[in-house]
Amino acid sequence: MPTRTLAIDGPLDLALTLGPLSRGPGDRTIRIGPGQAWLALRTSAGEATIHVRHDGDRLFCEAWGPAADAVLERADDLVGARTTRPTLDGPSAVVTDLARRFPGVRLPRTEVILASLVPAILEQKVTGGEARRAWFGLVRTHGVDAPGPPEHRLRLPPPDAVLAALPYYAYHPFGVERRRAELIRRVASRAQWFEAIVDMPLPEAHTRLTALPGLGPWTAAEVALRALGDPDAVSVGDFHLKNLVSWALAGEPRGTDERLVELLAPYAGRRAHVVRLLELSGLRPPRYGPRLTPRRIESS
Repeated sequence: MPTRTLAIDGPLDLALTLGPLSRGPGDRTIRIGPGQAWLALRTSAGEATIHVRHDGDRLFCEAWGPAADAVLERADDLVGARTTRPTLDGPSAVVTDLARRFPGVRLPRTEVILASLVPAILEQKVTGGEARRAWFGLVRTHGVDAPGPPEHRLRLPPPDAVLAALPYYAYHPFGVERRRAELIRRVASRAQWFEAIVDMPLPEAHTRLTALPGLGPWTAAEVALRALGDPDAVSVGDFHLKNLVSWALAGEPRGTDERLVELLAPYAGRRAHVVRLLELSGLRPPRYGPRLTPRRIESS
């Protein structure tokens, strides 16, 4: 079992940094605890499980599986340790205060595209509960046990070849209609083409992430944030984000995508970090009207 110890410059909150990689309680590809995390990864170099533990100014890492050495090599990127924490001074006192309250929040970079792209597709135009149910079901049914100590019961995401080979109707039991199912199948069939994004400059990566019909700026931003550690990724088109930003930064209970972009403009180059802080702030805009009702398509 290979290991690696890293020196960490500055504060690091491991749980808040890696939190966006989890799709919610019940996600068996990741487990986050106080000061440590376990993550199952299906990388271009093979399968691996990595365990990271933060203590003082050190990060202790160990890994299992064929790609153990490869994931240890980029463990500092995984927890955002190579990036300098941005200065978030700007016009909003809210952002300045949040930066002081959450000094250990960094942006993760997994360098695994499909593990972020498939869940992002599942989240398109549905409730969070529907998307989680679909992802958990796919991992449970078509994933495999991750390497490493069995007591942690991690699962690897389904192999790309399996996702590509499943007929669209095989996705129905997980609540996924034909449009999203076919998109996942197309993406999985071109997995290597998408995984090559990790070696591209960010503008080119975003271009490739929107190359197929059905992959728009929102999906690209969701992937770039998690897989590429893009410090400026903003999920324009998100149902909730525009309202959160408008409420937190301008006291406006409802926003638009145009208003979101306008309010975040002073933080260009650092907008992903600002959005993450706002998500952690506890601020929530007032709710109006009923919540979106989940759909059931299994028998349709």
